[in-house]
Amino acid sequence: MLLMLTAIYFALTGNAFAADEPTVTDAIHAVDAMWVIVAGVLVFFMQAGFALLEAGATRMKNAGHIAGKNILSFAIATLVFWAVGFAITFGAGNSIIGTSGWFLNVAEDQVKDVFSSLAWTDTPLAAKFLFQLVFAGVSLAIFWGGIAERAKLIVYFVFGALFIGFVYPVVGHWIWGGGWLSTLGMQDFAGSTVVHLAGGTAALVGALLLGPRIGKYNKDGTSNNIPGHNTVYSVLGVIILWFGWFGFNPGSTMAANGTFFTYVAMTTNLAAAAGAVAALITAWAVLGKPDIGYMLNGVLAALVAITASCAFVKPWAAVVIGAIAGIIMVFSVIFFDRVVKVDDPVGAFSVHGVAGIWGTLSTGFFAAPDLVEKTGVGKPGLFYGGGLEQLWVQFLGVAASFAYVFIASLIILLVIKVTVGLRISREEEIIGLDVSEHGASGYPEQLPNGGSYGKATEAF
Repeated sequence: MLLMLTAIYFALTGNAFAADEPTVTDAIHAVDAMWVIVAGVLVFFMQAGFALLEAGATRMKNAGHIAGKNILSFAIATLVFWAVGFAITFGAGNSIIGTSGWFLNVAEDQVKDVFSSLAWTDTPLAAKFLFQLVFAGVSLAIFWGGIAERAKLIVYFVFGALFIGFVYPVVGHWIWGGGWLSTLGMQDFAGSTVVHLAGGTAALVGALLLGPRIGKYNKDGTSNNIPGHNTVYSVLGVIILWFGWFGFNPGSTMAANGTFFTYVAMTTNLAAAAGAVAALITAWAVLGKPDIGYMLNGVLAALVAITASCAFVKPWAAVVIGAIAGIIMVFSVIFFDRVVKVDDPVGAFSVHGVAGIWGTLSTGFFAAPDLVEKTGVGKPGLFYGGGLEQLWVQFLGVAASFAYVFIASLIILLVIKVTVGLRISREEEIIGLDVSEHGASGYPEQLPNGGSYGKATEAF
């Protein structure tokens, strides 16, 4: 086993075997590298979860398009993050952006200098890149949920490339890449703000500019429910996302040595469970029925919230954080749907934006002194005698990140709107994106005329 793990390590680093026997240090590096890759694969598998969740939560006439866009989205993210995104996020530069490391074209003896913000882990650069890439891919996937069922395919190309190239990386650099929020000690262990608030905020902007789907609101402003076509798909999607989160949060330790990742896995799971129960009970009390969709979003909201705090809080606090996330998500979805009248088909901003804000702020209350010392980031929270200092840093980070992503996304989407356009035509929306954008239905046997273009009604 020692030889196998060491061989994997040397393969990832590009080094050949030395004549000497592998050392304990070599074995530790090999185990850490393997753990980072496995965790990255778990996070990548979350793309399957998003595909099922979003396709199930929308209508069958758009299912193929919505599921398939996850492939396109991740492909775009991969190429752009390799070219510029990783460098802007983690490359040496200034307090605002990284300015070095383009295309990962860095000599081996300069890697720790160019990517000094990641020098705290000895895993190979290739492993670091792959792990951070799947995070960026998740953030972009969140955006698509908010604009589901009515955006042109060209938006995926243009916004996807610009978001991964110049929006997401800036926030990442501020918090993770040695930027100004990092120097203040902002606590965002695995990305409640970097990944989820960024993606959720972009989704909010997209939903605002696109406007509601046909039939969503009546003339008097009342909201109509547009149910998804397959709850079972959505349930399976959330299970896959929950499963993938065991790579998302524990993998952010970037090391298997010391087993701290097991503690992070525990707090992550406790929060998710609390969020599921709290959201279901809240929806039951408010809406009169224990709505399955709210329970599913409760799981995700809790996972989003604990993502920032999983390494900083005690198990009891993880339960509290998850439960509160599930509760506020329910009220947030209702508020944006009925009061603000934003048509967000999967509740992307409520689940990832609002819960991301709560999760990031939560360490300002619950960060435990021994865990803060262990991670070496920030200070203890208010409830542990730390005062308001850490809470203020968390608030500042949330406010600045939200403002930047909102403004940057607004500018990009407005330019797209006045040039190539954001929204498909009324006829195309009625027909569905599967046929109008791709010429083939995801369910040809179940739709009129075999799902071909024409003879479409708003009934399907």
